[in-house]
Amino acid sequence: MTKRKIFLGTIALFSAVIFDSCTKSNRTIQRMQKMEENVGSPTTEAELKEAIKKYQDRIADIQLANAQVGLWYKMLAVRYLDAQMYGEALKNFQIALQYYPNNQNLFYYQGVCASFMANTKIGVGESEERASFLKMAEESFLRAIAIEPNHAKALYSLGVLYVWELKEFEKAIPILETLVASQKLDAKAKAALAAAYFGNQDYEKSVAMYDEIISTTKSPQIKKEAESNRQLVLDMAYEK
Repeated sequence: MTKRKIFLGTIALFSAVIFDSCTKSNRTIQRMQKMEENVGSPTTEAELKEAIKKYQDRIADIQLANAQVGLWYKMLAVRYLDAQMYGEALKNFQIALQYYPNNQNLFYYQGVCASFMANTKIGVGESEERASFLKMAEESFLRAIAIEPNHAKALYSLGVLYVWELKEFEKAIPILETLVASQKLDAKAKAALAAAYFGNQDYEKSVAMYDEIISTTKSPQIKKEAESNRQLVLDMAYEK
């Protein structure tokens, strides 16, 4: 008998043992459930209804427990995020998403953590890992927006990602225009949009956005920065 035949035979035997073990394990679990719920083999209508109710109650208990576990993972992730432990925060947000796969805020926070992790990958040989984290951040923010189109934090973070990290200004502009339309007093959003216009070489719109910031902000610091950036845009436009 060749070594190949022996190897394949061993694999087949191993698979059979695993399958038999799983079958026995499932049967054991079923027996334990029946004993715990005091449900044997119902036959009458009343027995069937009682059995259904007992198992429904068990399912409700499991759902409640899972919901609580998911909440705890989210709380733990936020603690890590507050402590600037972005890698651990990211892991726990990902686990929380297994319990709440349609939660826009969890996707937003996952994107935030991925963005921070990308900024830790700036050394030699880390470009692929950095790109992977940036991609995760982009997809996370997009998923949050897909669930809640007016999620202001996700819109802003995605716009910032496109402008300053990915240099994809054409993608940033509609995202940030949507945000500015709903957050008319958000100077940070307007500044990001002005930067996106500038990156896309639309200097007229960039200057107009800085003018809007200057005329509406009550912060001397923001006004000063907007005036400085406005002048830089004008200088660039004149050079063209």
